Amino acid sequence: MTAALVVVPRGGARYWLSGFRAMLRWQLTSLRLWAPLAASVEALSGIGMVVGMGLLVPHLTTRGALYLTTGSAVVTMFVIGLILGPQLVAQQKADHTDEFLLALPVPRSAAALGWYAVVLIVGLPGAIATLLAGVWRFGLSLTVSPAVVPAVLLAVFTATMLGYAVAHAISQPMVTVILTQVFIFLAFGYAPINFPADQMPYWLAEANRWLPFLPMATVVRAGLTTGLATHVAESYCVLGAWAAGAACLAALVLGRRR
Repeated sequence: MTAALVVVPRGGARYWLSGFRAMLRWQLTSLRLWAPLAASVEALSGIGMVVGMGLLVPHLTTRGALYLTTGSAVVTMFVIGLILGPQLVAQQKADHTDEFLLALPVPRSAAALGWYAVVLIVGLPGAIATLLAGVWRFGLSLTVSPAVVPAVLLAVFTATMLGYAVAHAISQPMVTVILTQVFIFLAFGYAPINFPADQMPYWLAEANRWLPFLPMATVVRAGLTTGLATHVAESYCVLGAWAAGAACLAALVLGRRR
């Protein structure tokens, strides 16, 4: 891979694209056994949330079923970038292989976006399977619009960059692993992803408007349903701010490790 990059002069679009392709190829090759397993686990998790909650609440309303189905699909997408990604980086730090990756002659942004592409490839099948499970289980009728494409890209990018920044900012791998467990706890316990925000205490619902989890669910839900999501424009702005902040933090941290 390194030899293929040497012939491309540093700087410019060709250099960046060469680095992106090389890192994407390297990520997919190195994770060739892990990626299918992760995609399968995410699909089973999403389907399990939809089917399991349907058994727990047998008389779920159509509105509630839409929230549960679309929210579960969002969770399956962001878990890869926000939870599993940092854990992989922590493992690389423990194995002392992260310095090798950072020393490769590719732009750091190309490496980061290569990982983002991997997250999309691994996470999207599980999200689609979750939506199909919800349609089958509850007899739902989704209204898929073109807006779902930028919504998914932005939501996954935000989650991935947050995980990427946290993983590289923390030097202790065990601390990274513990923090990802905190993310899971916050997302499932205190974020209205699978249910309406108005079911939460007012102060907690207001706090979630400025945190990334609710906006992720809102923008994706707006692209899959009609009239269900509210504050969509605000959610795009909040999500964009989190994405920009996380990307800047990742660039700052990686820049210091040159």
